[in-house]
Amino acid sequence: MSNVPSIALNNGVRMPQLGFGVWQIPDDEAAAAVTTALEAGYRSIDTAAVYGNEAGTGAGITRSGLPREDIFVTTKVWNSDHGYDATLRAFDTSLAKLGLSYVDLYLVHWPLPRRDRYVETYRALEKILQDGRARAIGVSNFLPDHLTRLMDETSVVPAVNQIELHPWFQQAASRAFHAEHGIATEAWSPLGQGKGLLDEPVLTRLAERHGRTPAQIVLRWHLQLGNVVIPKSANPARIKENFDVFGFDLDADDLAALASLDSTRRLGADPATADFV
Repeated sequence: MSNVPSIALNNGVRMPQLGFGVWQIPDDEAAAAVTTALEAGYRSIDTAAVYGNEAGTGAGITRSGLPREDIFVTTKVWNSDHGYDATLRAFDTSLAKLGLSYVDLYLVHWPLPRRDRYVETYRALEKILQDGRARAIGVSNFLPDHLTRLMDETSVVPAVNQIELHPWFQQAASRAFHAEHGIATEAWSPLGQGKGLLDEPVLTRLAERHGRTPAQIVLRWHLQLGNVVIPKSANPARIKENFDVFGFDLDADDLAALASLDSTRRLGADPATADFV
């Protein structure tokens, strides 16, 4: 049994708060990584069309032998497929590669505001939701002004916004906006992509105090903030380590120390200007 807590999305669908991400895992390695994650107890798997590993991810889900309804599967439409019809075709392709009849969550991967097609793209997601081929829909990398426009011009409030979020880039304004509008915050690159974040003295000190690794401290921080989090690793030991974050709690002083790391240091692209395929 998995001991991961879940959150209720704004349409009542429950989503595990800790999931397994497969970004940068090659397709021929994804099946083994996903199987290892599911054996470790993860019940949420996050992929995307652009990752090029939906087939391997689907194979890992099948190989696990777990009932389909026990696994929460997320994928995303890529930038080159913006537009209503193109998004519907892209979704069909993703489902076929995954070997599934539905996904639990389908996201618009980037808003690409200069192209101005994200509203049209999201309307295709509404159709997919209406047809029962996704249990929930949402977005990724959307800023509050993008979300406001979506809510003004479409009928389904996004269930999730998956954004870059880690102790160096804590996104307080976006998290507050999401909370106000019933949108779950999901963190990508929750460990800062390993670019020195885990060497921060604050984290090493807290890790020593709690008898944990710096990565476990950061993941516990996310969970206590209420974020959905999807750490990625192809290393079986690390996959299991990242799951072992439920036997301790950070206190108010710990959380304050982590809050001090916020430097608005974005590691990925800026959604306000990002325009790539």
